[in-house]
Amino acid sequence: FMKIRYATMIVDDMEESVKFYTETLDFTLDEVFDVPGGKITLLDGEGFAGIELIESKNFETGLYSIGMDVEDINKEIDDLEAKGANIALKPVETQVGYMARVIDPNGINIVLVQHTK
Repeated sequence: FMKIRYATMIVDDMEESVKFYTETLDFTLDEVFDVPGGKITLLDGEGFAGIELIESKNFETGLYSIGMDVEDINKEIDDLEAKGANIALKPVETQVGYMARVIDPNGINIVLVQHTK
């Protein structure tokens, strides 16, 4: 089964966005990263789900992806492939385990993550 873990949004103004999500929506600041060409801020919400904000001129503003935790990424991808899903990235190793990417009918990225580390 899949659990939504985070939504990734591309933002124009990181400071204004962090202020909105922390002060207005009561998310808590988790981590901040500087990356080539931009910044990433991770925010924690109630329960399991969080938000990843990315400020980068390399992407258009808006929803970029939904991240989901899975227990067996290979089985999930096989099941999704059998159902005709658009698999954009087969499972690859990452710093936390494995990830894969599916694209929904609207072009939204669904990132599947299996944590093994």
